[in-house]
Amino acid sequence: MSDIELFRVFSLSSEFKFITVRSEEKLELARLLDKVPIPVKEGIDEPSAKVNVLLQAYISRLSLEGFALMADMVYITQSAGRIMRAMFEIALRRGWAAAASKTLNLCNMVQHRMWGAQSPLRQFRGIPPGIIKRIEGKEFSWDRLYDLKAHAIGELVRFPSMGKRIHHCVHRLPRLDIEAHVQPITRTVLRLELSITPDFDFKEKIHGHAQGFWIIVEDVDGETILHSEYFILKKAFAREEHNLSFTIPIHEPMPPQYFVKAMADRWLGATTVKPVSFRHLILPERYAAPTELLDLQPLSIAELQNEKFIQFYSGRFKVFNPIQTQVFNSVYKSDSNVLITAPTGSGKTVCAELAVFRMLSQLASGKKMSGRCVYIAPMEELAKERYEDWSEKFGKGLGLKVVMLTGGQEDVRTLKSGQIVISTPKAWDIISRRWKTRKDIQTVSLFIVDEVHLIGGHVGPILEVIVSRMRYIAAQTENKIRIVALGTSIANAKDLGDWVGASSSNLYAFHPNVRPVPLEIRIQGFGINHYDSRMLAMSKPTYLAVKRLSDSKPTLVFVSSRKQTGRTAVELMSFAAAEEDPKKFLHADEKDIKDYLSQIKNQTLKHTLSHGIGFLHTGLTDTEKNIVKE
Repeated sequence: MSDIELFRVFSLSSEFKFITVRSEEKLELARLLDKVPIPVKEGIDEPSAKVNVLLQAYISRLSLEGFALMADMVYITQSAGRIMRAMFEIALRRGWAAAASKTLNLCNMVQHRMWGAQSPLRQFRGIPPGIIKRIEGKEFSWDRLYDLKAHAIGELVRFPSMGKRIHHCVHRLPRLDIEAHVQPITRTVLRLELSITPDFDFKEKIHGHAQGFWIIVEDVDGETILHSEYFILKKAFAREEHNLSFTIPIHEPMPPQYFVKAMADRWLGATTVKPVSFRHLILPERYAAPTELLDLQPLSIAELQNEKFIQFYSGRFKVFNPIQTQVFNSVYKSDSNVLITAPTGSGKTVCAELAVFRMLSQLASGKKMSGRCVYIAPMEELAKERYEDWSEKFGKGLGLKVVMLTGGQEDVRTLKSGQIVISTPKAWDIISRRWKTRKDIQTVSLFIVDEVHLIGGHVGPILEVIVSRMRYIAAQTENKIRIVALGTSIANAKDLGDWVGASSSNLYAFHPNVRPVPLEIRIQGFGINHYDSRMLAMSKPTYLAVKRLSDSKPTLVFVSSRKQTGRTAVELMSFAAAEEDPKKFLHADEKDIKDYLSQIKNQTLKHTLSHGIGFLHTGLTDTEKNIVKE
């Protein structure tokens, strides 16, 4: 979209539908029409032409003679910034790269009353107009001006005493220096990491307390916006390096490069463009198709062929679900390493229990002289949950000693006494480093890693170390350590399977759609940059969704921070009270929950729970967590 079309779109706004062309104004409008730089397609009798001409006259600082025209210009220019900003937001959301850049520049042209072709020095006070015109007349590029010393600038403008002031202004125009690092995640998704360094002299009198920049990633043609983000640079951090990380799409055939553009939100001529080359980028291989869920007859728990094991499940279910049925032979009837990735809630914990049964049956038959199972949960909360569950099932049910490592000095004694050991990656990393002198680690025969997909997160390095160490221990001691890895559906399951030593016949990478309970996904976007405002805007739609989809059934709402859990619970309670039904979500007698509420110390939780809304985060006590779960 050209500048001519942008001005024409602005002039056709319904905001100006009541503006008319008076007969006494036509002569002056014709005079202005010859002076403005952007051609006007419409005739001088058209109201849109009048709006267009007056806006350009305002930017060009042209003088007017008629008082009526002056009044109209004031009205037009008061609306210009808002309308241009709206056009910029539309172009940004639609992904129109060229239009977004031009509309943002037009916003700043109206604000500073100058054209983009003029020197950015016009945005500063204290430089005589004659000096600025002299610089513009030399057609000296801004980048070359930026590299000159103060005395060189003074010689350039033939005014040595102004060199230092111009030099200061040049280096106070907001600029960002960008370094980009690109990393392929899949063949269609790239992670782009930006290192942003402010490259200007931040002065509070000129820049205020903060400066805003638009970080925009454009395709190779400069037509489509692949990613946009608003970056705020505060004065306190004006000398520090800042990092941004986000994902962008890439399509085949692979383009030669993308462009990262940093544009100042309130300044003209303050744009940095960084090309990101893909010349040496190596995309990962195409991933294998996910494992197909076969239409098999569900296996009965009698297939365990052990009365104790059958009794273990008899009170819970009679047959295994489709995923458990398909992996049964690999997990229960072989000692090979296995990788199972399937959606949450598909019964992977039962698969882990089947692997424990296999180890116990091998010990009972005498095929193994010693054995110990280690279960790794990536987070302490999950480890505690598994410890409580398996202490009940394996401890009381089968008479096994279930212990949990805490990362302390007593872990050596704890490990020695346990047959099933629950641990976090960090705790196991600490105790297994001295594996050569600790025989109890060498006697591990089953190593279960749950939530293995988190290897790409913050626990990934530790998770990678302990799994690789256990494989190394097995190779050095010639003691077979079986690794069973469990996780949610992932794309590169084959790479993960090769790492844990699972053959293709023991690798099960089920598609995310393969779920025992169908999952319907609905997405609603919120284009609000400010975090607190965005969270607040999500509260009402969340309440309406709960009311519409699950009015009388339990509902889980996930939020992004600990503080937000209490806020969201209070908001939901307030919306219910606004409908004159504050106990809408309470499906129990108040007398029945009175004893539970008396044990809660968190006043916010106590208040929301009395209305049927609870929340969970790591800051709650164990008692409070258990009460909410119940």
